[in-house]
Amino acid sequence: MKELLTRLTQHEKLSRQEAKEALLFVGSGAGDPYQITTFLSVFMMRSIAVEELAGFRDALLELCVAVDLSAYNPIDLCGTGGDGKDTFNISTLSSFVTAGAGIHVAKHGNYGVSSSCGSSNVMEHLGIKFSNDADFLEKCIDQAGICVLHAPLFHPAMKHVAPIRRALQLKTFFNMLGPLVNPCSPKRQIVGVFNLGLLRLYSYLFQDTDKQFCILHALDGYDEISLTGATKAVSKHGEMLIRPADFGLKPLSPKAIGGGNSVADAAAIFTAILNDEATPAQKQVVCANAGTAIATALDISLAEGYAKAQESIESKKALGAFKKLLELSKA
Repeated sequence: MKELLTRLTQHEKLSRQEAKEALLFVGSGAGDPYQITTFLSVFMMRSIAVEELAGFRDALLELCVAVDLSAYNPIDLCGTGGDGKDTFNISTLSSFVTAGAGIHVAKHGNYGVSSSCGSSNVMEHLGIKFSNDADFLEKCIDQAGICVLHAPLFHPAMKHVAPIRRALQLKTFFNMLGPLVNPCSPKRQIVGVFNLGLLRLYSYLFQDTDKQFCILHALDGYDEISLTGATKAVSKHGEMLIRPADFGLKPLSPKAIGGGNSVADAAAIFTAILNDEATPAQKQVVCANAGTAIATALDISLAEGYAKAQESIESKKALGAFKKLLELSKA
């Protein structure tokens, strides 16, 4: 690791294999905290190369506790985080709305690191059980239409990095990796990223797969469709700009989609949306993201996807998916 760190501090880039071996070393627990901190810091001060990101992904997938959910052909809706916007849990809510629309979801998530309330924080607060037991996960996705893959249970090797990430309280390349290392390796995926550079890196990585995907970055900085302006989207079909008008909507103010300041606040918004009691703006931003997932999964238009997302909330099917998951969590 010392030799590798010396090279990195001299502005050298790693090959895919070198990046993989470096992260396998970190995951083995062999590196001391100072080395790991230095390793993370290098990639906070310069752009990560696509080969480096691919190598890090390969390492985490090799180290993870894999689960086979291919029979359900699930979709994952997962953002990188790290956008500093402190919105409520839009992608998590969108996951339940997508499940309510009849599309199986394998939601990969974690506690917040650079934000106040991550996906796992709010779901844990609401009583959702985290497990890596394959039978339990299959039961959840079969009966509720959604299962939750809490990252620490599937990536135990990362326990060596978690305390350092918490202490830093800054986004690192692990924020970039989260959506790439879902332990069930879904063939359908919606990914939000925190800048255009990462959107390009993801597009390079995903174009070489057989995934149905859509990578999103709002041009004003959000790692999801914010409806506060235009969002750049990349899929197998190419690149496009998604605007609020594409859903028949007017732009929202950033304040209207805030709410990540505490777990309790985020949980209150979460419950309100599923009960169809939220503000119009909160409902709209969730439907836009869920609608994009539905459109990607079913190969339909964004407007059609948005309509199905609305129906999922208004019919209480999204709430039903959540209640069933909660019931299974308490069984």
